[in-house]
Amino acid sequence: MKASAFVVGREDRAGGALAQIARDAGLDPVQRYEGLAKAERQSKKTPLLFFLCAAVDDVRSLKPMADAIRFSPSAHLRFSPIIYFARSPSIEAIRGCINMGFDDVIALPFSAEQLRTRFARQVGTVQIYYETPTYFGPDRRERGAEDEANPRRGTGGQYERFEIIRSVEKGVEVLKDDDQIML
Repeated sequence: MKASAFVVGREDRAGGALAQIARDAGLDPVQRYEGLAKAERQSKKTPLLFFLCAAVDDVRSLKPMADAIRFSPSAHLRFSPIIYFARSPSIEAIRGCINMGFDDVIALPFSAEQLRTRFARQVGTVQIYYETPTYFGPDRRERGAEDEANPRRGTGGQYERFEIIRSVEKGVEVLKDDDQIML
């Protein structure tokens, strides 16, 4: 797979190990996330970008990064896969990631082969994304992600539904963009 990755997190053992595993899984180049400008430049070289988040004590600390990506004006960034790597995922951490628009949560331990399989799920198939006043990300309605922080996410009002497909050649393509009103 010719896609690049940005590792989000401290430059510690966990971040370094995640970068190496991403390389072993076929992502290249793998760089440290230092903001959207660098990611935008990289998207011109390798249109498909993955954002890989190393485990943190509190997933809420990832919200500024997730919001910056999910609400970027660039479709190549906005619809990029964001994946969280959890040491031992709690229900609260998983819900937090879902509510921030993450595409996947992967629990340790995992192998490079397992990662290749999980990364491949993000490429070559139509993905549905929703945007509401409080959410932008993959269709996660079946995941029961509702919580106290977002008690009415997707339950009324206007929303936008996107059908996208990702490829290593073109990055992200928006196939369909529909404004809807749910009563």
